[in-house]
Amino acid sequence: MQDTAINLGNNRRLSLRLSLLLCALALLAGIWQAPLAWGVEMESLYTVEVPLDAESQDPEAAANRTALNEVLMRITGSTGIAESEEMLNLFPNPREFIGQYQFGRDNTLIVSFDGEALERVLRQTSAPIWGSNRPLTIIWLAVDWGRGEREIVGSNEQARTPAANRTINRNRMLRERIEAVATRRGVPVVFPLLDAEDRQRVGFSDIWGGFDEQLLAAGERYGAASVLVGRFRPESAQANRWTWYQDGQRLDWTGEPEDALNRLADAMAASNAIPGNQRSDDMQLKISGINSVSAYGEVQRYLETLRVLDHLMVNTVSADSIIYDIQARGGIDRLRSALSSSGFLVPVDRFDASSQEIRTNPFGTRNQIPDMRDAAMLTYFYQQKEPQMPFQDFDQEIVPISGSN
Repeated sequence: MQDTAINLGNNRRLSLRLSLLLCALALLAGIWQAPLAWGVEMESLYTVEVPLDAESQDPEAAANRTALNEVLMRITGSTGIAESEEMLNLFPNPREFIGQYQFGRDNTLIVSFDGEALERVLRQTSAPIWGSNRPLTIIWLAVDWGRGEREIVGSNEQARTPAANRTINRNRMLRERIEAVATRRGVPVVFPLLDAEDRQRVGFSDIWGGFDEQLLAAGERYGAASVLVGRFRPESAQANRWTWYQDGQRLDWTGEPEDALNRLADAMAASNAIPGNQRSDDMQLKISGINSVSAYGEVQRYLETLRVLDHLMVNTVSADSIIYDIQARGGIDRLRSALSSSGFLVPVDRFDASSQEIRTNPFGTRNQIPDMRDAAMLTYFYQQKEPQMPFQDFDQEIVPISGSN
């Protein structure tokens, strides 16, 4: 097989011919599977809705600047950097980077920027760049409303009785507060369905009492790589408590829901954003366990979304593995962090070969699991997971920006 390469810096939507061919074969064979939701591609990351200030000397120009600041905050993960003098000098005319815009309701302007163009400019500086493929966070939020009323906030609850309507309305308003900040910061979040399976595994006391191991286990069905646990008591002198889990790390906070989401976004950006002008390191990435064309397509499409990769080339294809030549900004540690959001790529040092069945691969031979520990390359095993819970498009709706949260 001839080597096939792709330059990921110019057009993230470009696909390898080899990938397209294998994906087409998978569709024809009827074995295509949707990608898992551990990493969410945020298509609306570069679109915001901002108010038009009629009292401004040039309302549209002022709105364009506000919109650009909001998008730069999502890209860099930092409000301070987005509104800095350096960004003002880098982007003196926001209109040059606008792909399209339209007037919204209530005297607003909806602006969509060219994200690739913005990032090309940012790569000339040391400003951090956080890619559009971001970990999904599930939020387990227990609320003590007082007078014995205790609830877990779920997604899209339906009203049944007048009393239930009151409960659902206040839960919905609390959920919308959180979702507004998550949208503004570009962080994909989801709340639990609270169906029979959830209620069997998780109760109010589990969240409030800090039995977080059960929450982490219950959240696996949602395909979330990040878990936020909240204990919220409105209008109380007691501090609201928040705990965040991702990649084996734990952080604890107190404060309002908006504070918790902002701190979560800050922590995620600190872990995932890469300085724009950071040098790319040459290395190899080996992925074994590729036992079907759909597995190859899933891995290929996922790698092409990773902003940490500037270059991706197929070096070698064997019966059940692929070796890529890559250029990764931030080195191996950043690449490991990015790959952790896949949900199906397992580092070799965490892979238990004895738990895997030997399977037949597309080439008609039996898959063997060799000793893949090779100091010259980063090695992973493709481990297909059970299908996750189906959800609506994770791309968040546009939320008008009325001020800082």
